[in-house]
Amino acid sequence: MQVATFAGGCFWRMQSIFSKVPGVVGTVVGYAGGHVANPTYQQVRTGQTGHAETLQITFNPQAVSYMTLLQVFFSSHDSSQLNRQGADVGTNYRSIIFYHDMSQAQSATQYIDYLRTSRGIPVVTHVVPYQAFYPAEAYHQYFEARQQQYLRTY
Repeated sequence: MQVATFAGGCFWRMQSIFSKVPGVVGTVVGYAGGHVANPTYQQVRTGQTGHAETLQITFNPQAVSYMTLLQVFFSSHDSSQLNRQGADVGTNYRSIIFYHDMSQAQSATQYIDYLRTSRGIPVVTHVVPYQAFYPAEAYHQYFEARQQQYLRTY
């Protein structure tokens, strides 16, 4: 198994999308990219921790490639928006790829170059080394899936 870590706006939406990708064996929403250890959602949403809402993905590379995960990542958010996704505004909604090894870093930068040159997309996504990931509170995990399950009961 391998791990990919992406920040692309609201982590609920990202988890909902990636948890359906064949070959993804687990997802956890949380926080990364900041300077506060074990932050809470209330702290992160102020923008003072430096963290972004992030999704950590465990995947089977024999079933899904990292490149496929990058394609899903870039198709699931607007990577041209700086520090926001739609109505969600702030540095905690910025677009980041946290690479776990040089192969991931190289794939990410090559794919961003492709989007910029071949597709003309002004990508503002940062590509930075993974340092730490802090899982979000339990009520954030699989939030959209639980909301859909609740809505189907009515």
